[in-house]
Amino acid sequence: MLTKDHKDWGYTSSTGLGFTHHTIVDAHFRACEEPYLHLLGQAGIRVGQHVLDAGCGTGDFLPHLAALVGDQGRISAVDLAEENAALATDRAKAWRLPCPTDIRTASLLNLPYPDNTFDIAWCANTVQYLDDHELASALAELRRVVRPGGTIAIKDLDAHLITARPADPYLFVDFFRTAGAQPGYARQLLRSRELYRHLKRAHLTDVRQQTLLIEHHAPLTPAAQDFYKAACAQLAGQALALGLSGAWQRFADPAGSAHPLDDPDGYISEGNVLAVGTVPATRP
Repeated sequence: MLTKDHKDWGYTSSTGLGFTHHTIVDAHFRACEEPYLHLLGQAGIRVGQHVLDAGCGTGDFLPHLAALVGDQGRISAVDLAEENAALATDRAKAWRLPCPTDIRTASLLNLPYPDNTFDIAWCANTVQYLDDHELASALAELRRVVRPGGTIAIKDLDAHLITARPADPYLFVDFFRTAGAQPGYARQLLRSRELYRHLKRAHLTDVRQQTLLIEHHAPLTPAAQDFYKAACAQLAGQALALGLSGAWQRFADPAGSAHPLDDPDGYISEGNVLAVGTVPATRP
């Protein structure tokens, strides 16, 4: 789970994993809230269900999950970073969610619940931190704790669709191709459109998948400015260290006067994948 390159990505939490600190997690959610909630709406969560938020981060999805399950439902949530789980717990109390909510510190590789506990598991922006073997183990755990006939929904970022303008259209492609040549976080960010295959290998049925392009056009919202400038600066540092195009220098300083995202034609995009499957009636 913790590969040697995570320190290069920055914004680590106590887990040592890049981009898991609450500041960057919250900034990303604010920047992409509308499309994130669109994908949540495609997961099939219904009133009265018991939902597991697997990798809840700081709890950004909790009020929206609560709205879907209503006062007849229930939410359980886990996160690997103890401080993120604690923050999510405090937020859930402040939000006065309409349904019972329990948040714990735990790993997706060893969930602290009995078999067949949940109707549905929602897992957002989390499996990007798992290599293929760990992903198989996590899906087996999710399948174990979700009842037969229940649903597992995995949402994650697809780095293939990250690009910015005005800039070389292959700038981000070249970075991820180079960084993803070795096992590590970049390679796992490129795996998202293969999630359907991993769900099938986990013996889920009725597997479906959709990919959503998330676009931000100038003038970017303050939320989009906050997240994407910070994220691009981290990528720029890595790209320049790898000896890639000097064009990355324009992205290196979030406050730089010539930052592409401040251009009248500024643009940035990313992809998000939602893969959904059903737990079969009989265990393999």
